[in-house]
Amino acid sequence: MDVTNRDEVIVVGFAVRTMNADELDPVRAKLPPLWQRAGAPGAFAHVAGRVDERLYAVLTDYESDHHGAYTQIVGCAVRTVPRLPEGMVAVRVPAARVLRVEARGPMPQAIIDAWQQVWKHTESGGAPARSFTTDLEVHHPDGADLYVAV
Repeated sequence: MDVTNRDEVIVVGFAVRTMNADELDPVRAKLPPLWQRAGAPGAFAHVAGRVDERLYAVLTDYESDHHGAYTQIVGCAVRTVPRLPEGMVAVRVPAARVLRVEARGPMPQAIIDAWQQVWKHTESGGAPARSFTTDLEVHHPDGADLYVAV
């Protein structure tokens, strides 16, 4: 983990409201279907002004901490908010000071391991402390980079 600054990004994609405890139960888990939808071929082909071909996941609207509910949006980065395709939302992720964590290896286990590292940091009182405002995952061919707001 290293502390760095992350630029603002606008993400257009599909959203769900969930909590980590629900994601441990395959019956209640909402993230696997969200990622299947977002990862489908051509899922974002009709979104204008895309910055690149990577998938972005925004974790925001935290109810409390990593035990409470939050919203996850999975989509693509855009230059400006386009006319939204049906069923999609747009979220502006403000520039922020963040903890950067690399997730490398087979997915989804690499991303799970990276988040567990973040949770251990949080629960141990690690500095800097998480702000639970808006976190970002940027997925690319080598894995993903987590940008956790502090």
